[in-house]
Amino acid sequence: MAPGIYIQVPFCQSKCTYCHFATGVFPRELISAYIDAVTQEIRTYAQSFSVSSLAIPAGPPDTIYLGGGTPSLLESQELSRILAAVRDTFPSSTWREVTLEADPETVTEEKSAAWRAAGITRASLGAQSFSDSELRSAGRRHGAADIPRAVEFLRAAGMASLNLDLILGLAGQTHESWRCSLESLLALRPEHISIYMLDVDEDSHLGSELLSGGRRYSAGRVPDEDLQSQWFDEACALLSSAGYEHYEISNWALENHRAIHNSKYWTRAPYFGFGSGAHCFNGYERWANSHDPAAYIDSIRLGRPHIEQRQIVTSQMALEEEVFLGLRLLDGINLSRIERAYGVNLHTRLPHLLEAGAVALEGDVLRLHPARLSVSNDVFAELLL
Repeated sequence: MAPGIYIQVPFCQSKCTYCHFATGVFPRELISAYIDAVTQEIRTYAQSFSVSSLAIPAGPPDTIYLGGGTPSLLESQELSRILAAVRDTFPSSTWREVTLEADPETVTEEKSAAWRAAGITRASLGAQSFSDSELRSAGRRHGAADIPRAVEFLRAAGMASLNLDLILGLAGQTHESWRCSLESLLALRPEHISIYMLDVDEDSHLGSELLSGGRRYSAGRVPDEDLQSQWFDEACALLSSAGYEHYEISNWALENHRAIHNSKYWTRAPYFGFGSGAHCFNGYERWANSHDPAAYIDSIRLGRPHIEQRQIVTSQMALEEEVFLGLRLLDGINLSRIERAYGVNLHTRLPHLLEAGAVALEGDVLRLHPARLSVSNDVFAELLL
């Protein structure tokens, strides 16, 4: 599979309570300097990787993903500068998909038209919920009414594909409000839908509070895991009946609208990463840029090394990734191929999982059972440990 390009834009208007990513609120002058640094890194990427003794992924990339953070906060000309740097650096590439993450309240008619003119073919909207109270408790800046308005602007601009995100497990969420969010989302008929279970992470305000048993950030109003699993199963049935293919644990698509770029991560394809905190992977090694935007800018400007993490992917790590990433896809994995490639026997670990109905084995293909998708991590741990 051809490599993909990920460009990190770490700037936000505010920090959501559940967010544990390396993003934040920064002054406007830093954003301008950041654009300069990212475009310079892109244009000199071969030199940078050579200095760091890191092999460049082979072949021309065919997808671009601008994520964050909130890339839609950038001025249109800033996004155009970044994309121009990519196209100048990889002139032989044929771009199958160019995605921009956007918050609904940042989408305007003018921006939508400019994004499309700059070559954006797909927008991913962080809707998260259609309940104003849930959005407020999560620290989101948009309201439910901003979501269909953003979709209208993007459609009018000729955006070829739209993804809408929902989060299951937000503080204050009820079965009724969850059902309302699903039905409101389906009424907009996006080509792609992502549903993420609330990630309890110690590096987020809400996650830290939940882990410590506190009640700030409405932690006491987060629905329990059993309810979340039930609501997830209900979403699976509802989206299926609406014509969406459930192809990855958290992702559904209409025909021919699977996320091409994100599929590279699940199949361990190589990818380039540009910007602070961005990661790269060449098949056997991973490395990451400095997570601090100011430090990243200074490193690029002064010609200093900007890579702060480097990891050789061992055979055992690659095996584990093939299994747990591959099983996230509902197509499953070719178990015999993996066993031959890594010299292991995973069949011996299957009887209990098969008996419990956690997985299904059809010939050489191993899949998660559809009823166990919401507790997939437990299955991965039992299969790999």
